[in-house]
Amino acid sequence: MSKVLLLKSSILADYSHSNKMADYFVQQWQEKNPDDEFTIRDLVNQPIPAIDGEILAAFAPTDTKTEQQQAHLNLSNQLIDEIKQSDVLVITAPMYNFAVPSQLKHYFDFIARSGHTFKYTEQGPVGLLNNKRAYVLTSRGGIYKDTPTDIMVPYITLFLNFIGIKDIEFVFAEGTSLGAESAEKAQSHARNHIDSLIA
Repeated sequence: MSKVLLLKSSILADYSHSNKMADYFVQQWQEKNPDDEFTIRDLVNQPIPAIDGEILAAFAPTDTKTEQQQAHLNLSNQLIDEIKQSDVLVITAPMYNFAVPSQLKHYFDFIARSGHTFKYTEQGPVGLLNNKRAYVLTSRGGIYKDTPTDIMVPYITLFLNFIGIKDIEFVFAEGTSLGAESAEKAQSHARNHIDSLIA
């Protein structure tokens, strides 16, 4: 049995193309792997605060913390435990103004902690979240894949590699804002890719 952690980061709820991709992914995965356990974390409905000086200080290895800093540290520990216990990570990552949603960036900031998800060595940083697979479901209003304007794929790949996750598969739904026909074509392409991955 595998444990699957799904991170939703779209602000568009039922209108979200990345959420539709995620729902289809979960349905197909559960049909093929009925014994697997899913944890769904909605980063919009369960928002993580933007990192600031107080939060950064909360992550420092000191015994003196305010009540609010302790709460931030507890949340970070919870998120890290959650991803550590998972075998498979599924991330929805719609493109907003060429970047990932701020909700997803805040999540990354809360789990990137030295000694927990990576460590520094004489040879440089080493990720500690090994032997995990990641699927990134990304929707875009236009067409950006494999162009210089797609800075999301390199960024997400870099971050996941940094914390030790090397096995990454991207699923794209592009052109979702170019009319109903284009949106349906994008979803159909994404569903076909998901089918091939899960099969």
